Amino acid sequence: MNSKLIYIADDEINICNIIKSFLEKEGFEVRIFNDGLSLFQAFNEKEADALVLDIVMPEIDGFELCSLIRSKSSVPIIIVSAKDTEMDKITGLGLGGDDYLTKPFSPLELIARINSIFRRIELDSSSIQSSNILKISDITINIDTKEAVVNDVSLNLSSMELSLLIYLSKNKNRAVSREELLGKIWGFENKVETRATDDMIKRMRKKLSSSGSKVEIHTIWGFGFRLYEREGFDEK
Repeated sequence: MNSKLIYIADDEINICNIIKSFLEKEGFEVRIFNDGLSLFQAFNEKEADALVLDIVMPEIDGFELCSLIRSKSSVPIIIVSAKDTEMDKITGLGLGGDDYLTKPFSPLELIARINSIFRRIELDSSSIQSSNILKISDITINIDTKEAVVNDVSLNLSSMELSLLIYLSKNKNRAVSREELLGKIWGFENKVETRATDDMIKRMRKKLSSSGSKVEIHTIWGFGFRLYEREGFDEK
């Protein structure tokens, strides 16, 4: 049985109830909200283990809510919306969402993505117990506090962004395919059509650039990505 608490915010009550029913069958504890403000107030009182947010909601919309939550927490956030333009997806992921599902979607797919996020977080925690500090170039990652810093300034990474950075760091200078990342980070065993990796890489590049880090993530067109240190930087 799962002991994770999940908050769902969507102004469509039927969708909330359907998602809640499926998640509860998986053993999750679920609370539903029909506007963004209610969820935000509840989160301030008690943090959930994951959030599922619609974009179009009264009081506070999903984009603003995602930004507000991300400013104070690295909790996994999955955005679900009928908005399916590339700009909507880039905006949602850019504000700190870990994944983006377009309506209509299968509740089973949502469950699979939630489980893959939790599985990735647990794997990261268990695989680095012997060394809770990971250094890559000028980036220091503290596994215990789930924080990555450059020159003592936080990169403000979400849980999934941190998992991706850890994986790429461990495979520094090696070309890593999109399929490998989808399997290792998102937990997809089969090939799926998604831009989750590209969208998250874009978001991480912006944060790395803003921090002045010497670490860069290079795109290998048609294949995947490679993390490396800019030439001329000597790792201490």
